[in-house]
Order: sequence, then C-alpha cells, then structure tokens
Amino acid sequence: MKFFYLYLFGGIAALALLVYQLITTYPNIKYGGALFYIIPTVLLFYMANKAYHVKKDKELM
Repeated sequence: MKFFYLYLFGGIAALALLVYQLITTYPNIKYGGALFYIIPTVLLFYMANKAYHVKKDKELM
C-alpha cells in the first residue's frame, strides 16, 4: 500500500506542474512541453491504480 501513496502523491505533483505550465504559457502553449508533463502524470496515476487493485485483490482471497 505504500507504493500506492507514493504513486498517488507523485501523480498529484505531476498534475500540479502540468496545470502550472499550461497557465504560465497560456497564449503560446508548446504541446511538446505539455506532453512532457502529461506522460508522467498519466503513468503515475496508472501505477497508483494498479498498486491499489493488486492490494485489494489479495485481501479478498
């Protein structure tokens, strides 16, 4: 369960950086730079989801 929280906090931090980057560069958004933040954000939330479900499935068995 400790990795779930690690991935979740990392995903939230990456999402905050993505929103900050989009707000600060609003008129001239560089999509390559946004993609640089989107990929880790999605990956960290995906890993948090997988870590949560693995732990939950073990408890049911």
